[in-house]
Amino acid sequence: MAGLMQRKTLQAFVAGVRCVSTASVHNANAAAAAQPKRKTLARPNVRNIVLVEGVRTPFLQAGTQYRNLMPHDLARHAIKGLIERTDIPKDSVDYIVFGTVIMEVKTSNIAREAALGAGFSQRIPAHTVAQACISSNQAITTGVGLIAAGQCEAVVAGGVEFMSDVPIRHSRKMRGIMMSSTKAKTIPAKLGLLGQALSPAAWTPELPAVAEFSTNETMGHASDRLAAAFQITRREQDEFALRSHTLAHEATEKGLLSDRLDYKVPGVAKTVTRDNGIRPSTMEQLGKLKPAFIKPHGTITAANASFLTDGASACLIMSEEKALAMGYKPKAYLRDFLYVAQDPKDQLLLGPAYATPRVLKKAGLTLDDIDVFEYHEAFAGQILANMKALDSDFFGKTYMGLSGKAGAPPLDKMNLWGGSLSLGHPFGATGVRLVTTAANRLIKENGQLALVAACAAGGHGHAMLIERYPSS
Repeated sequence: MAGLMQRKTLQAFVAGVRCVSTASVHNANAAAAAQPKRKTLARPNVRNIVLVEGVRTPFLQAGTQYRNLMPHDLARHAIKGLIERTDIPKDSVDYIVFGTVIMEVKTSNIAREAALGAGFSQRIPAHTVAQACISSNQAITTGVGLIAAGQCEAVVAGGVEFMSDVPIRHSRKMRGIMMSSTKAKTIPAKLGLLGQALSPAAWTPELPAVAEFSTNETMGHASDRLAAAFQITRREQDEFALRSHTLAHEATEKGLLSDRLDYKVPGVAKTVTRDNGIRPSTMEQLGKLKPAFIKPHGTITAANASFLTDGASACLIMSEEKALAMGYKPKAYLRDFLYVAQDPKDQLLLGPAYATPRVLKKAGLTLDDIDVFEYHEAFAGQILANMKALDSDFFGKTYMGLSGKAGAPPLDKMNLWGGSLSLGHPFGATGVRLVTTAANRLIKENGQLALVAACAAGGHGHAMLIERYPSS
C-alpha cells in the first residue's frame, strides 16, 4: 500500500517508544517545588488575551445518567456553572461560541439555544462551530480572534456532545416517500406511495457512523492501522490506557479536577459529581479484551480507546485589560496556536505530530521550554504513534522538512491528571477541558508554559501554547 502506512517503509525509521507504567508517574510535589522558567510569550502591539476560568459537566458514558436530557441541557449547565463560578454579569459577555460534532437537528445553533436557556440577553449573539474532535478548540480560537480584532472584550467559548441520543434517520427512500406524500392528491398516487413504503429497503434506518466520508473508514479502524504501521504493540497500548485511568483516579481522589461541576440531573436521584468512565484495572484484565475494530488481529480494544461520552464544557476568555478592570485574576494567557491538515487516509490521526514542532517554532521555543503537555487521547495507539513520529529522524526529515526528529514530549510532563481515555471524550467539548487542565496544572505544578495538542477527523490537528498568568 502506498503512502505513510507502508509497513516496509516505516520499519526503517520507527524507533521504540518509551512505555509508561503506573510506577513512572510524575511527582507533582517535586514539580511544584521547582522554579519555573520565566520566558514570556508576550509580543509588542499584540493584545494579551487571557483565560479567566473553565468548567465542565462531569463526563459520563453515553446511555447513563444524562440519557434523558438533550444536548443543549448539558451546554446550558456548563454556561450557568461558568457564570456562577466567575460571577460575571451576563451583559458583560459580548459573544458566545460553542463547538459540537453530531448536531441535534432541533437545536442546530446549540450555542444560541444554550445561551438563551442560561438567561443571556437575546441581544448577545452566538454561533456554533464544528471541526470534529477539536470543535471547542475552534470555539476558543474563534473567541481569541474576536478579541484580538477588537470586536469583543469577553467571550464564552465551549462545546458539547451528546452520544446518548444521536440522530438516526429514515432511509433516503423513506424520506423521499414522505416528501412525495405531501404532493399526492389522488387515491392511486397515495396507494403507489404506500406500496413503496412497504418495501423492506424503505424501513432500513441510516445509523450515524464515526467514519470519514472521503474514505468510508472508521476512526478506530484507521487508528488500528496506524498502530500497526508504527509497530505499537497491544501491550504498549494497554499500558498507556492503564496509566491514563490510574492518573485520572488519583487526580479525582486528590481533588485536582476542579473544573468539574456538580450536576443535579432532573429525574436522577443522586447528584452527578464524578466522571463515570474512570476504571483503574490491571494488565491481566485488559489483556482479556478482544479487538474492537480489526478482528481478530487488531490491537485496539474497548479499554485502550476513548469511549462514547456525554458532556459539555465552557470557558471565559477576555482581553487582559477587561479582565483586570473587572477585578479578575486570570489563570493563563492564551498565546500562539495553529491548525494543520494532512492526508485523511493514511495520516488521519497524526495532527499532534505535525502541529507540535510547528507551534514551537512559531513561538521560538523548544520542548525543554514546556512544563506541561496536555494531549488528546483518542486511542492509546494514536498517542503512541504520534510520539514515535515525533521521535523519528526519518519522519522529521521526510514528512516535515526538518533536519532531524522534532522530539517527543516527555511522558512525565504529559496528561498527569488523566486524559480522554479515562475521563471521557465528548467530541465537541474536549478542547476546553484540555486548555483548562493545562492552565490548572501550570498553577498547581508551578510551571510557566503549556502545550495543548489534539487530532481530529478529516486529518486535522491543533496545537496551542498557554502561559501561566503571573502570581503577582
